[in-house]
Amino acid sequence: MFQWTTAVEWSMARHEHSAEVRLRSGDPVRTCIGCRQLAPAADLLRVVARQVQSDGWTVVPDPRRRLPGRGAWLHPDRKCLSQAEKRRAFGRALRVSGSLDTAALGSSIDSDLANEPHPQQSSTS
Repeated sequence: MFQWTTAVEWSMARHEHSAEVRLRSGDPVRTCIGCRQLAPAADLLRVVARQVQSDGWTVVPDPRRRLPGRGAWLHPDRKCLSQAEKRRAFGRALRVSGSLDTAALGSSIDSDLANEPHPQQSSTS
C-alpha cells in the first residue's frame, strides 16, 4: 500500500489511545514534557516561564494553574525534570528563547516530595 496509509493508520491508532485514556479517566489528558507520557492533568504539575531579567527566564511551578502565560506539564518528580532539562524541552514547550533557570522548580519538587507521606508511614487509629 501507499506510505501515507501507514501514517494515517498510525495517526488513528494514536488518537484512539488518547481517547481511551481520556474516557477511562474522565479528566483532561496532558503530556509530560519530561517522559512524554500521557497522564491525567491532575497527576501533572503545570509550569510557566517568568522573565527575571531582560535576557533570562525562570521556570516556576503553577500548582493552582492560574498564572498567566503559556504553560507546560510535568510529572512532579526529579526523573522527569532531569529528562526535560536534558531534552531542552522547557524552551520549546514554553516558547521562550534565552537561558532558562529550573532551580526554583527543582527545589519546589524536592520540598513537595519531602512533605509527601510515604506508604510505610500510614497512621493506624
